[in-house]
Amino acid sequence: MLLGIDIGGTTISLGLVKGTGIEKRIRVPSFPADATLEDTLSYLSDQIASFLTPDVSQIGIGVPTLVDVEKGIVYDALNIPSWKKVHLKEYLEHRFSIPVAINNDANCYTLGAAARIGKRRGTVVGVTLGTGTGIGIVENGRLFCGDHCGAGEICSLPYEGSILEAFCSKQFFENRGLNSRKVCDAAAAGDKDALATLEEFGRHLGYLLFIVMLAYDPSAIVIGGGVANAHPFFYDAMVRSLRELYPYTHVLDTLDIVMMPEEDTALIGASILSLQYQ
Repeated sequence: MLLGIDIGGTTISLGLVKGTGIEKRIRVPSFPADATLEDTLSYLSDQIASFLTPDVSQIGIGVPTLVDVEKGIVYDALNIPSWKKVHLKEYLEHRFSIPVAINNDANCYTLGAAARIGKRRGTVVGVTLGTGTGIGIVENGRLFCGDHCGAGEICSLPYEGSILEAFCSKQFFENRGLNSRKVCDAAAAGDKDALATLEEFGRHLGYLLFIVMLAYDPSAIVIGGGVANAHPFFYDAMVRSLRELYPYTHVLDTLDIVMMPEEDTALIGASILSLQYQ
């Protein structure tokens, strides 16, 4: 049995994973903004201790920032103010005497997505649409992270007076004074303004996929995160935008674009992180 953990700014999810299935799962609130480093490590340890079973052989953790993958050091987690340089692997292995692997959360999502769709060959790019936008790359079944775990940080590229992330995440809605969930609900009810907003979102997302194609030339793109649940309202505009921008249209004819908003995907990816380094 493997334990996968996904640490977010608002929630922490833990799942006992067997194969590509979740045997048991819990979700707890994330750390308070004013929590000290010691408080956060104690809280995380308590959650793990209460969930751990004797047959768990490895722990994998996804965090929303850059990671020294070999040493398991977490750097500058924006949503966790006290996490500037955290030796998380060392701390947890000392606490639980179980091997621990740590990586970026979007990388974990992509690793889990590739496992779920059975892609062991070729390149799979995962795109997570949430509070921010994350990109992960899996090549021939293994993560490609770059030297500093930042190989997928293309969402910081300049775009329309800001950066891509501002147009391809919940920030797109918040910057317009909107709530993404309410926009989606309104679109489902046929509201024309909401439908137009999501179509515009799809256009921007199509530009992001255009950059993904230029940068990574994948055989599959898997899209997840909370906003991905609204894909019926932005998918067509996204694909249309991609096709208008990307010059090698014959490549797009064989490209798989998979919508996978299930939250368990990141837990599955986190749980098998250790297998990447064996």
